[in-house]
Amino acid sequence: MAIHQSKIARNIWLGIENLLLHKLRSFLTMLGVVFGVGSVVAMLAVGEGASKEALQRIQKLGSNNIIINSLKSIEEEGSSTQNSHMSIYGLTYLDYERISSNFPNVQQVAPAKLIRKESKAGSNILELRIVGTTSEWFKLVPRQLLAGRVFDQGDVDNFSAAAVLTEFGARRLLANRNTIGQPIKIGGDSFEVVGIIKNEEGMAGNIQIPDQQVDAYVPLSTVRKYFGDIFFKRTSGSRTLEMVELHQIIVQVDDVKYVESTAAGIERMLQNFHKKQDYVMSVPLALLKEAEATKRRFNIVLGSIASISLLVGGIGIMNIMLASVTERTREIGIRRAIGAKRSQIISQFLIETVVLSTLGGFVGLAMGIIIPLIITYFAKMPTVITMQSVILPLFISVGIGIVFGLYPAINAARVDPIIALRHE
Repeated sequence: MAIHQSKIARNIWLGIENLLLHKLRSFLTMLGVVFGVGSVVAMLAVGEGASKEALQRIQKLGSNNIIINSLKSIEEEGSSTQNSHMSIYGLTYLDYERISSNFPNVQQVAPAKLIRKESKAGSNILELRIVGTTSEWFKLVPRQLLAGRVFDQGDVDNFSAAAVLTEFGARRLLANRNTIGQPIKIGGDSFEVVGIIKNEEGMAGNIQIPDQQVDAYVPLSTVRKYFGDIFFKRTSGSRTLEMVELHQIIVQVDDVKYVESTAAGIERMLQNFHKKQDYVMSVPLALLKEAEATKRRFNIVLGSIASISLLVGGIGIMNIMLASVTERTREIGIRRAIGAKRSQIISQFLIETVVLSTLGGFVGLAMGIIIPLIITYFAKMPTVITMQSVILPLFISVGIGIVFGLYPAINAARVDPIIALRHE
């Protein structure tokens, strides 16, 4: 066993010595593998980072959640150009009650009524998006509480004039003032700031994350009492009246496995009570599955493109080793004449190609790790280097050394020792 290991070590060292005799040629040959492995690792890291960011945004919406938004129908869009027309569309309070009571797998439901109103605190003025909702909203859309409290069911039942601001809105409206307990005017009515939360705005796929920087959360009962269901909407050159009872309903299902069936049931129910398609339903779970499938396809495509560089590097190794066999024909003849077996000749040349490809793999691996770090630093783009994206290219580079080095090694072993000794 020890003798066998010493032979392998000696062959590896002999292979390294032969490569060092032609340093520049070995280096240029190795570059194909270096760039191949580096590009595979870097491209997979970029793809993994982009996919992870998208998946995290979707997961924030909740895998157990179903989000339904009011949508102005095509008929309403066409008729809204008339100045005297009132558009009536969207989700209703009855929809909210039916969803809450008729579906056994529904755990919680949070309605939302969205109205934009000018708000004042002293001399500070800011247009806020008023989110009229219930206490369930803060359970289904969890956000970090920075100060104070969120309103509870008691505030909803008592028509409390309580407002929970986002951090951005609080800074703009309540600059240089005490925050909690501070009165603010919303559309002419006085409200008390009871809490401040950290918000996260943006898109997750094609779903709007249900909060914005300028949100103020108010009990739904209070919004209905103070502002009603009819409001003006200003469009290009015209003013129209709109009546929308609820702009959004978020439904939480008790188990992930029932999300899609519950969504289908809610869809059928809404179709029965809505003559026109004035709502749109989004299921983050379905979007999550689609995003994960897209991620897998994306990684396969990126990996395949980058693997072409490895293939080119392998062909370069084969080409150089075939040339090396021709150059070292006399050496091969001498070794065969003094008793070297064909298997020893094969192992000698095969070890050289594996050493070349493995060394190139490690250098390429270092390059593939550095490139994503540079991209993240300068482009502020998230990149993720996984263990799989590191190990796989490394194994491929070793495999390339074996596959593309086997033919030149066998070719060297087939050289006739008598003809080889006559070779000049």
